[in-house]
Formats: sequence, C-alpha cells, structure tokens
Amino acid sequence: MHQPDFTLTAGPISASPRTLAALGSPIVFDYDPVFLERFAALERKVAALYAGTKSDIVLMQGEAVLGLEATARSLVRPGMTCLNLASGVYGKWFGRWLAEYGADLVELEVPYDEAVDPAAVERVFRERPEIELVSVVHSETPSGTVNPIHEICPIAKRHGALTIVDCVSSLGGTEVRPDDWGLDVCIAGPQKCLSGPPGMSLVAVSDDAWAAIRANPAAPRGSFLSLLDWKETWIEGGRTQFPYTPSVAEVHGVSAACDDVLEEGLPAVIERHDRAAAACRAGIRAMGLEPWAKSDEIATNCVTAVRKPDGAEIAGILRHARERYGVMLSAGYGELKPKLLRIGHMGVASRSLNVVVGLSALGRTLADFGVPVRTGDGVEAALEVLSAGAGVGSVA
Repeated sequence: MHQPDFTLTAGPISASPRTLAALGSPIVFDYDPVFLERFAALERKVAALYAGTKSDIVLMQGEAVLGLEATARSLVRPGMTCLNLASGVYGKWFGRWLAEYGADLVELEVPYDEAVDPAAVERVFRERPEIELVSVVHSETPSGTVNPIHEICPIAKRHGALTIVDCVSSLGGTEVRPDDWGLDVCIAGPQKCLSGPPGMSLVAVSDDAWAAIRANPAAPRGSFLSLLDWKETWIEGGRTQFPYTPSVAEVHGVSAACDDVLEEGLPAVIERHDRAAAACRAGIRAMGLEPWAKSDEIATNCVTAVRKPDGAEIAGILRHARERYGVMLSAGYGELKPKLLRIGHMGVASRSLNVVVGLSALGRTLADFGVPVRTGDGVEAALEVLSAGAGVGSVA
C-alpha cells in the first residue's frame, strides 16, 4: 500500500519540511549545555503559542494522552467533587479517568453534535457549590465541535474551581489564552495544528494547579506520569537536570514546528485555519451533504465532520478515496465511527487548496458509489470562501 498523495485526516497530519529536517538532527547528550538551552527555548516557544502565558510549561515526553492522564492523576483526590463537561468521545473518556482516580463525578453531557452551554455550567455550580475541578475538551476532534472555554473557564474560576482543558487539537489553530481565561492546566499535542511529530505533551500549569498537586498525596511522584517531578527536578532545579531522559529528536522536531508557526505569526495561522474550516463547511453544504456540528458557531477549526450520506458506508468511502484518488480522510472515532467522516484541514493541510482536494476526493468517491452529490458546486463554494477571506476572526 503506497503513501497517499494527500493526508487530510484528523491527525496526526503531515509534518512541514522544516520539521522533517529537524527530526534528522544529530542526537546529543541530554545533559549537553547546548541541548539544555534548546529544551528551555522550546518551553518559551510553547508559552508563546499559549498567548504568552506565565504558567510553567512542562514538555512531557509522550503523546498527549500522557499529559492528559498525568493531569487527571495529579489533581484528583479521592472524594473530590469534579465536574466533567462531555460534548464528545474525548470528553466522556476523560470523565472515566476522573472517576477511576476517586472523584465524586458530576457530569454535564450534551449531544455530540452540540457544544456545552456556559449557562448550564453556571446552573450546575449553583446546584453543586462543592465542585473543585472542571474538565473540558476545547476542540472535540471526533465530532468536529468546539466548546467556548473563554466563557466556561472564567465561570469555574469565579466559583473557586480549578480547570483542566484538553486543547490537543486546538493549539495553533484556535486562540487559547490560559492567563486571560482562567485555564489552570492545558494539554496540547504538536501533531495537529502545529504540524509536528506526535511524541510530546505540551502542558501549561498555573500556580494554583501546582499548589493543588503538591497538596495531593495521590499525585504521582517518582513516576513517568508525574508532573511534580518535572516541577521539582527540572524547573525548580534550575533547568540543569531532567527527571528522565527526553527524546532529543522530538525536541528538535517540535521546536521546528513551533518556529514555523511563530515566524508566520500566530494570529495569521489561526486566521488561515479559520478560513480553511469555513471553506470546507461551505463546500460540504453546497455538495448537498450535512456537517455534523449543528451550527458553524460550534464547529472546530481543525476538522470538518460530515454526516454519513445514504448509499455508502464509511469504511468503503475512505478506502476508495485513498486507493483511487490518493487522498486519506478520517472516519469518526468510538461510537461515532459509523456515523460520520472527517476532512482534516489543520497545520500544513490548512494551506492553499488542500480543502478543495479533500472535497473533490470525497465528492468523486460518493459519485462512484452512486450517491447524489454536487461536487462542482462544493468546489466553487469553497473557492469563493478561500478567495474572499470569509469566515475569519472567530474566537472559539
């Protein structure tokens, strides 16, 4: 099976040429002063992507699930009342972690084609004022929706609760402002909108979160899951010693991916993602298909989820698009797998006419299966948005 010509998936996505070159840089000792400075410099770059946050940056050496699990383990105490906001597969998954680690779990769940209403969060706090922690997924990649963390998290902070935000797929494609919005722990991945390699967790931790972790006897210590080990050994130790050996290649690759974004300018990169997403949604509707998200206002910038049309199955659509047209798209995930498919437009895939390639491959594939679809109309609608610069400037 040959490599597809275009990878327009929900991630990991294609890396930029600069990132690929950096991954081949020489391996150096982790205690080399040059590498120590490169590692510290990467922390500063990630902080800049988090809107210049003053929170500590922890670069955990494993795919973003490591950072998510480490955060849950570090903050949850047995019997602690935690509010989990579940608007999709990943949000529901995180709630199971909280319960497993002993939380008294309160869950606000909405249909997976909707977003969490901040007013509903306020009502839950009035009913359960003992809530100490709120967890929320910013961009629910499996369903292509986004939650308004800029409204939700300030509510939690006003009620004295800590906040955990999964921004694995949103960082670099949508605004994320930890200091302004009261985000205590944010966990991102470089393999989505940053077009980096998928081997690192980019974690931002506030002072309030550190205080809660230190006070939690159940927080991992002396463990690969320990955020506290990074705080005490690396950050408070003067950034001269790591708690364990980091992946040198990943540091080089992620650093290059960050450079790509910062040199273009974060606002410009977010605008590019916003425009690509708007073009894709316009194209889907013009083709006669239906986006999964109930409205554009709650649609994420990184992928467009499309409801399965009658007359074809998801697995067949994806296989045909790849084998005949050289374009790799994504199915849904978990319980959504048979219900939708996704066109990714994040990172390098948000550039140029990649959205048009994705729409064309999907349209031609559906036509090959006998599904009525207006591919030409979809392409024209997408091009109109791309050429006009419509759909830019939203804050999600």
